[in-house]
This record gives sequence, structure tokens and C-alpha cells, in this order.
Amino acid sequence: MSRISLYIPSPDDYWYEQKLEEDPETMSYNAGYDVSYAGYHYDSGCIDFPKECWKTAYDRRVRENRYFAYIRDEEKDCFVGYVNYQYDQEKERYECGIVIEGKYRHRGYGKDALKLLCDTARKNGVKELYDEFEADRDHVPDLFLSQGFEIVEEKQWPKFRKNVKGITVRKIL
Repeated sequence: MSRISLYIPSPDDYWYEQKLEEDPETMSYNAGYDVSYAGYHYDSGCIDFPKECWKTAYDRRVRENRYFAYIRDEEKDCFVGYVNYQYDQEKERYECGIVIEGKYRHRGYGKDALKLLCDTARKNGVKELYDEFEADRDHVPDLFLSQGFEIVEEKQWPKFRKNVKGITVRKIL
């Protein structure tokens, strides 16, 4: 795990988040959902994140105490993805996420980054983390289960106007 670290970006560093959210390979997991947030592209899952929005996004994360960090490969001296967690008022729980840039997937970054994210959340007083995703999403359920998450709910939701099997996972920190 020593090869990566978590880096809290300033608004000037949000070029990397923009790069990821505009990359169809990276954002393909996000495609096909009936969501209504600005800049979302149904067919690709990409999200518009122009420079004029960076400061607003940063300020919101700070104001709402949302944790957001880039995953940095120390040996390669580059970013390879990002992690986050935030409190969901409606569900009354902390939800987390991890995005690995498409070209860096299947290299162990997700496992190491998820460990670091859980450690950071625990140090910040978070007692449990949750995430939701399709049950058959490429290696993702195995990744979370290997890090001590457990499946707490199975459900279905629409993706490309067809129901897919989804799961909710939780880890007690």
C-alpha cells in the first residue's frame, strides 16, 4: 500500500476530476441512469465539469464536510483516480465512492485506495461506510467484500431502461 497516497486537491487541481468525468472509458459504469443533475450524459455516463464550476464544487465539499481526495501513485508521480465519502441526510448514513481512471484499472489501486479511505473515515469519526452498485459490475463487489464490506441489501433499479440487480454494501469501521 505504500505506493499510493490520498491527496486533497485544491480547486486548481480539479483539472484531473474534469479529465476523469469527461472520459467515457472511466465513466462507463455511470451510464444509463435516469438522473437529472446538470451535465450528465446518459449514453456515456460522463459529467460536464467545466473550470468555472471547480471553485463552487470545492466550496460545497468544504461547507458540507464532504471528503474528496485524489489517489496518487507515488512511484509514478501521477493521479490514478479519486475517493470520497459524505453523509447522506436522506438515508442517514455515510456513503463512499471510488473511481479509478480507466487505463489504471485492475492494477490494485482500488484495493489500496479503499483501505486508505476506510482508515481516513475511521480517523474522522465515521462509524460505517456504505456504497451501492450493480451486483455484476466488473470486480467491484469482490473488491468491496475483500475489504470487509458486507452485502446488506439486494434490490433492482433501472439502467438503460431495464432493471439490473444492485447491492448495498456496508463496512463497520
